[in-house]
Amino acid sequence: MKKALFFPVFIILSANLWALNLSMSAGAGGLMGGLFTRYNLKADGIKDGNEIKIDAGQEMNQFNYGGLLFFDAAYGELSVFIQRGLNNWKQILDISGIENNEPSTGKGWETMFGITLLGKYPFRMGERLSIFPLLGMEYQITLVQERTQPDGWIYDRSDGIREKDKDGDAYKLSDWNSFFVNIGGGADFFISESIFIRGEFLYSIRLKTSYEKKNIEYMKAMSGDNDPKLTGLTSGPSLRLSAGYRFL
Repeated sequence: MKKALFFPVFIILSANLWALNLSMSAGAGGLMGGLFTRYNLKADGIKDGNEIKIDAGQEMNQFNYGGLLFFDAAYGELSVFIQRGLNNWKQILDISGIENNEPSTGKGWETMFGITLLGKYPFRMGERLSIFPLLGMEYQITLVQERTQPDGWIYDRSDGIREKDKDGDAYKLSDWNSFFVNIGGGADFFISESIFIRGEFLYSIRLKTSYEKKNIEYMKAMSGDNDPKLTGLTSGPSLRLSAGYRFL
C-alpha cells in the first residue's frame, strides 16, 4: 500500500520540479550598511567571601562597506563578500554599585570575509521586473579586528596585551567570527534578456559570538556568579546593488 502511494507522489513531485524555473545567473556588486550593538551583562555573586555585583554594558555603532560576488539558482542565492567596518564604541563597568572609572570610548575597525545563503521566491512584475522575499543565514570570518586605546594608538585586539580572556590568554581572531540570520527582499530589473540590475535589502541579527561567550566566562570568574545575565542585541540593515548575467 505504501509503495502504491509512493510512486504517484514521486511522479507528481518530479513533474513539478521539472516545471520550475531553474534559470541560473551570476554577478558582482557592492554593499553598504550598519551594525549596532546594545548589550548589558550583569552578575551578582560571592567572591572570596565578599558580595560582588557587576553591571557591564557596551554600545557600538558601525558603518560597513564592501564588494560581493553572487551565484543565483532562481530559488536560492549564494554570495561571498569582503566587508570593511568602521565603528565607535563605549563600554561601561559598574562594580558593587560604584563606578570603577569613566566610560571607555574609542574607535574600531574590522575586515570580514562573508558567505551568505538565501532562499527566495521570485514574482514577475511585467516583462522586465522581478521581486522576491529573502530569508537565510550568513557566516562572517574575521580577517582584521582593531581598536584605539585611550591615547589613540591603534592595536590588534588579538595581540594578547590589552585584551585577554579569563585565563589571561589572548583572544583569537576566530572569536569574532559570527553567524547572522537574514531577512529582507530584493528586485531584479532586466536591461536585456540576459543582463539585469539587482537591488537587495537585508536586516541581519547576529547570534552570540565566541568572544561574547568568553566574556560571560570572565564574568563568572570575576564575580562568583555561575549564571550571569547577558541581554541585548547586535543587528543592522544592509543594501546590496549588483549587476548580473542570466545564463539560462
